[in-house]
Amino acid sequence: MLLALAQWLAQDMRAFNVFNYITLRAVLATLTALLISFVVGPAMIKKLTAYKIGQAVRDDGPSSHLSKVGTPTMGGALILVSIASTSLLWADLRNRFIWVTLLVTLGFGLIGWVDDYRKVVRRDPHGLSARSKFFWQSLIGLAAALFLAFSATLPAQTIFIVPFFKHVAYPLGTIGFVFMTYLVIVGSSNAVNLTDGLDGLAIMPTVMVGSALGVFAYVAGHAIFSKYLGFPYIPGAGELTVFCAALAGAGLAFLWFNVYPAEVFMGDVGALGLGAALGVVAVIVRQEIVLFIMGGVFVVETLSVVLQVASFKLTGKRIFRMAPLHHHYELKGWKENQVVVRFWIITMMLVLIGLSTLKLR
Repeated sequence: MLLALAQWLAQDMRAFNVFNYITLRAVLATLTALLISFVVGPAMIKKLTAYKIGQAVRDDGPSSHLSKVGTPTMGGALILVSIASTSLLWADLRNRFIWVTLLVTLGFGLIGWVDDYRKVVRRDPHGLSARSKFFWQSLIGLAAALFLAFSATLPAQTIFIVPFFKHVAYPLGTIGFVFMTYLVIVGSSNAVNLTDGLDGLAIMPTVMVGSALGVFAYVAGHAIFSKYLGFPYIPGAGELTVFCAALAGAGLAFLWFNVYPAEVFMGDVGALGLGAALGVVAVIVRQEIVLFIMGGVFVVETLSVVLQVASFKLTGKRIFRMAPLHHHYELKGWKENQVVVRFWIITMMLVLIGLSTLKLR
């Protein structure tokens, strides 16, 4: 909206042309998302507390978590509202990538909101059934995949890129691209959701990975930079830099309230939405493997659950003391802050490795 206003004003005052630069709007998007979250956050936490929308804690989990019973949850709605509002203000609303990313993010967030609502408001311990949740995730994921596949204008928009190799890329075809996109979006969403178990554990890696994807989006959408670095040029992808900047700002502001001891939890509404956002951006900029690398913490957390369940069903024995993995380390004696900060450090290193693929090719 503000971009359109600036472009209109630029017809008479050339100074407003500066808002056409993605880099400036990305900075403004970060600051806007921070401001919205800081202003709305305290009031939202008070409302959630007043309505007694509190977190339930597993009885079989670490005993240190019992003190978290009743902490307001569903705070992820603040993140999604902040991202959506900021994107609508500063992004180019004629860009189809902005709309598909926003709709996927909000769609998955809505699934999480229904799940959270049933758990904490209706006191239904099962929330949204796993089958229903997977159905709606699949529906949105497939819709996004089909849209991206059939709206692709260049072959480069549907190839599979192998990082660290300059000339290794494989055409996926429509069916292959749709299947890959579906797996990345749904898988990323659930991976972030499984990681969201400790104060600040999921949100900071999400911010770091999202910010790095913003760099890839800027490169992919810039004809000169993409050619120089050997990346496929994807017209319009650069606008996702603004979205990623909004995600980073909203996430950092939420961390202010979510850091140990958390005043509010994001809940499924935030985790599912943010995970899907990372997935769809990675698909658009053709960096699925890089997302897998940078989001290594999310991947390992998910694998720990898969391995734990498979081992118990097949052998009756558990591999870890508790899954997801962060609970395993808690039960081994690590303090919650130790687990969180160490996982942050690991994510930072993985993000740097992912960013190195910009040049190491």
